[in-house]
This record gives sequence, C-alpha cells and structure tokens, in this order.
Amino acid sequence: MGFLKKFFRDVLEEAARRPVGSFEHLSEEELETHLGVARYNGFSLTDAIRPSYDLKVTPQQGYRHDFYTDEQAGTRVPVVMASATREILFDLFMDMLDPLGTNVDVVLETSHHRDAAGHADLYREHIDLPVLKSILYDHEELLTHDGCAGIAVLNPAIPQEVQFDEHKLIIVYGAGLTPYESILTEYGISLDEQMRFITEAEHVHSSSEEYAAEFEGLKMRLGMDADYC
Repeated sequence: MGFLKKFFRDVLEEAARRPVGSFEHLSEEELETHLGVARYNGFSLTDAIRPSYDLKVTPQQGYRHDFYTDEQAGTRVPVVMASATREILFDLFMDMLDPLGTNVDVVLETSHHRDAAGHADLYREHIDLPVLKSILYDHEELLTHDGCAGIAVLNPAIPQEVQFDEHKLIIVYGAGLTPYESILTEYGISLDEQMRFITEAEHVHSSSEEYAAEFEGLKMRLGMDADYC
C-alpha cells in the first residue's frame, strides 16, 4: 500500500491547490479506490500516472501516427506515438533505441523541483548506446514508475529521437520511422489511428522523494551534474 498512500497524498495536495476536474468532488474512499486501479482491459499502467476518474480516455495499448510542427523552421516532423502495457514497456523502449545507431545523445527530463508547469532538460552528447543501456537498466524502476522523470535519446545525424516521457509513452520523431514500427509489431502492438492517449485528458502523476534522489544519481552517472537548464 506504500505506492497507493503516496499517490493518494499527492493528489490531495494537488486538489488543495486548485480544482482538479473529475477528482474535485470525490470522497477519500472513491479517490483511493480509483487510484488503486492499475489495470484496464488487460492493459497495466505503471505507478507513474493514473487517468481521470471519469475515464474520458481509457488506457490501452497501441500506436498511431502524428506530426510535430516546428513553427520556427516551418516544417512538419513525422511522429509515432505508442502506449504499451507495463509488462513489456521498458524492454520495448530499450529495443526502440537500436535504430538510432551506436553513438547517441541523451536528454533527461525532470519536473521534480519545478513549481510551474513544464519540465527541465539536461543534455549529454556522444555516449555509446551499449553504455547508455547498461546505465538505464540499473535505473529501470525509476524510469518506469516515476511520473516526474522522462528521457529522450537521439541521433542528430539522422535525425531521429526516441522519447520515453513522464506519462510512460514512447514517442519517436523523424523521417523513416518504419524500423520503429516493425519493433512495435514484434511486440504485438497494433496500429490504431483513432486511439487516444492518457495525455489527451485529465490525469495525475506520482513521484516520491526517493525517486527524486535516485534521479540525481542517474544524472551524475550520465555526466549531467550541472544545474538544470
């Protein structure tokens, strides 16, 4: 019950600061029951996030295509967005890094110490992918279950980027994304252009002081011991 108590406390603290939509008028029992649900129709969430009480978006597995519009450059970048059940999520992310090549850049994303919306990014250039993977496996629990931590791995020479964000979605940016779609298919993740993701409706995140401390350790192992940018 440690996770549930922590999640319950975080949501109550957030509710005390501002109304939170479908959570606003719930009793403590209703809220605790909702936050304790981690499985929807065979899809398992990590501890990082929970959907709205009214389930305007029900968590599910699948992927779809999208575009990221770079207003400054005036370009549209193809995107593949994927959601995977907890049991395969981290292994899928690690395999999705392989098409990037053997030397990559990495960005850690954190909202642990941010009062305002958004997150801070920390950048590390030129790390061998096998070395990066070894480090990330040591922090699998943090990256999978911390709702205030995300990571992006990229190869600017291609250019392509694989993001494992705070919502535990996998998002791939760039042209020529067929190899990534092939990996999704190998994991049994189907294309569904109509699917909606948990980010497209109200939701809540969960973290802890322990995860925040471990994030500092991961940052240092990756040589990102400078201040947040």
